[in-house]
Amino acid sequence: MTDSVVAASHESIRRGSKSFAAAARLFDRRTRDDAAMLYAWCRYCDDLVDGQTLGHGQLADFRAGQDARLESLRERTRRALDGKPSDDPVFAAFRRVAATHRIPARYPLELLDGFAMDVAERRYETLQDTLEYSYHVAGVVGVMMAIIMGVRDEATLDRACDLGLALQLTNIARDVVDDARAGRVYLPAGWLAEAGVEPTPAAVAEPASREAVYGVALRLLDAAEPYYASAGAGLPALPLRAAWAIATARAVYREIGVRLRRGGPAAWDGRVTVSTARKCLLVGRGGLQAAASRVTGGQSPRDGLWTRPR
Repeated sequence: MTDSVVAASHESIRRGSKSFAAAARLFDRRTRDDAAMLYAWCRYCDDLVDGQTLGHGQLADFRAGQDARLESLRERTRRALDGKPSDDPVFAAFRRVAATHRIPARYPLELLDGFAMDVAERRYETLQDTLEYSYHVAGVVGVMMAIIMGVRDEATLDRACDLGLALQLTNIARDVVDDARAGRVYLPAGWLAEAGVEPTPAAVAEPASREAVYGVALRLLDAAEPYYASAGAGLPALPLRAAWAIATARAVYREIGVRLRRGGPAAWDGRVTVSTARKCLLVGRGGLQAAASRVTGGQSPRDGLWTRPR
């Protein structure tokens, strides 16, 4: 694999997710490169389906041709998983990562199934429905990242999936208004109905609904907390530098939820972010947590948590 392909993958992380980029620097070189190449593939697939560039600037007619683009992604992904060469550097990199770490085909294909839920404009009635979606678009990414870090046991992969679920629930809470303006609602419809809000994009985006929708978003952040805790319990099973990176990513994304809580409904007037200074502090705390996990060891029960399909 050429250095240019690896460099392009790192640039995708840097521009597409500053929070993940900050954590990824803590990996050892090989893990960092492989994580970047996997991320670049995930980002590319998501962008192609949604008509975006690095998660931003959605095209007005992005729904036109979505089914065809998704099917093309499935075909190219299967070819890469079968070890067939590609002139596209994104799929060439993905092929290498999948082969090197023997990533089961089900996980990248399940990610594409998650994008298919968006294409189908699926409605999420319950928290379980939202968690199922979150598994497909984020939980499986957590599992694949853990495999890159050398994890193979199912219990630790469950913890990696839990982190993906927690991050996605946080993302949903942060992006509620933007998603609604794009025609998507991931908050459980039942929760919105209980809050007196019609579970449609127009109603969720309506300024008059802001207070009620914010209450539902806080409820989703509460639902994310047990998954953040479960992910933290998986740190002892990771190599030290990987544990440091994951502890940092966990803390930075959780901080987004903390800031949304502090900002109230007005937080949605801009994008909720974590400052560079705060990220530096969380990097330090992540290192201490990773080191402490070498002493504490063990994993707490996951009683009552949604569990990925086997």
